[in-house]
Amino acid sequence: MISFRTHVVTLVAVFLALAIGVVLGGGPLSEIGRGAENTEALQADVEKAQAEAAFGERFATDASAVLYTQKLEGREITVVTMPGADPSLVETLTDEIDGAGGEVVVTQELGSSFVNPTEKSLVDTLGSQLMTQLPNGTVSADASTYERAGELLGFTVATRGEQTVERSAESEAVADGLTGANLLPEVASGSGRAPLVLVVLGDEVTGDGADAILGGIVRGLAAKSRGVVLAGRTTSDDSQLARLREADELGAASSVDGVETAAGRVATVLALARAYDTQGGAFGATGSDGSLPLG
Repeated sequence: MISFRTHVVTLVAVFLALAIGVVLGGGPLSEIGRGAENTEALQADVEKAQAEAAFGERFATDASAVLYTQKLEGREITVVTMPGADPSLVETLTDEIDGAGGEVVVTQELGSSFVNPTEKSLVDTLGSQLMTQLPNGTVSADASTYERAGELLGFTVATRGEQTVERSAESEAVADGLTGANLLPEVASGSGRAPLVLVVLGDEVTGDGADAILGGIVRGLAAKSRGVVLAGRTTSDDSQLARLREADELGAASSVDGVETAAGRVATVLALARAYDTQGGAFGATGSDGSLPLG
């Protein structure tokens, strides 16, 4: 026989279920079964946005041949990749440079220790030692730790001249020193030092003084080359590239964001062409000087 207590528990459960049903039926979940039209409208908006984005990619790709018009004809470029840089993106940018008539003659990867704040003492000590082994004026006497490191890096892969030059015994010694300290995974592929430098960003540099590290390296490279372009993905207001731009910490280097898009890659190539004669400027998806350097 079912006890009176069991009857009571059962009735309470039934009434509770009914009460919940009434609340849900009159509440926000009541729209679940009625949202087909809203879902279809949202899907249509998504498909429209995707179509517009795809059109933008096709347009930038198709227009690149006209925009480039051999902008980099005869120009030689060094590519420096920061830790975390996407290899496929680097390859795509290299292809874009080729399409504009240029040639990547040197590729140098930076090791994580180069931008690690906990390795600053190593970077500083090694930089001081290498500096004393070079002719006076090779590296700026008043350069900060990471500006000096950038200048030393630039001394191994870049030149302020108009054409690529061979590495000297001194520049090879500096490259060997940086590699021996594990600041570079290996000496750059290619034996020359090119006038233009493309720095491809990867993971943001983090830790104490992170912005000063990246900014110093870029300024140092700019001091030893004819032109530098810093290229990264689309920035947000609180991203590292945005902060460096806002604080004017990139010196003579140009910058482009949005390189994950075809338009951003076109902007990068045009910025490289411009950098041969004109330094500075912020371009790309959020660049204050426009999306493309067309001047």
